[in-house]
Amino acid sequence: MPVAIITGASKGLGRALAVRLAERGWDLVLDARGEDRLVETAVLASAHGTRVTAVPGDVSDPAHRAELVAAAWRLGGVDLLVHNASALGAEPLVRLAELPLEGLRRALEVNLVAALGLVQEALPLLRTAEAGAVLVVSSDAAAEPYPTWGGYGASKAGLDQLAAVLAEEEPGLRVWSVDPGDMATDLYAAAVPDDDDPRPEPDTVVPGFLRLLEERPASGRYGAPALLEGRR
Repeated sequence: MPVAIITGASKGLGRALAVRLAERGWDLVLDARGEDRLVETAVLASAHGTRVTAVPGDVSDPAHRAELVAAAWRLGGVDLLVHNASALGAEPLVRLAELPLEGLRRALEVNLVAALGLVQEALPLLRTAEAGAVLVVSSDAAAEPYPTWGGYGASKAGLDQLAAVLAEEEPGLRVWSVDPGDMATDLYAAAVPDDDDPRPEPDTVVPGFLRLLEERPASGRYGAPALLEGRR
């Protein structure tokens, strides 16, 4: 069975992707800081008969990242690494003039530095996988200058660049950066608590991610809505 590591898997997109991969026979190593909700995800995923290991912890901790990869090795390796864990930098979001520098550091540490750290830890296993892939969850804020989204957007823009360079340096892997589009998530609610406009549930965009895994297009940046429509 193929093995995937998914960070930020306790809820939202991470949980939806974990359950859908389990339906397709993937074994999983799941990460999140909230242990109770992470265990809930593991129970939902393991109901499909696959092996699921829940490893609660902070992805910015090098020891925790090593534990994730070790858990995947015990399941057989790493075929897919999904970096979905994210930090906003401030909740709710604020303009750059008010953004706490410690908050910016946290966003960069979780969204960018931890992503590279986990990739470095998993690379030996990814390189030996039959079809190794890295998927990082980006954002429209990485490319567009939305007020108050500056710190978070900067971290995601850096993540996009990291993914693009990794694709050049590791041609044997597929490296995808995916903007999932607007979703109804706890992260968005924390970012903009006064915005109650309806948004799609995370599980509605997961088929776009699954299309990447099924068709394995070239490494690059993709939008989930376009993937859902059969475009790239």
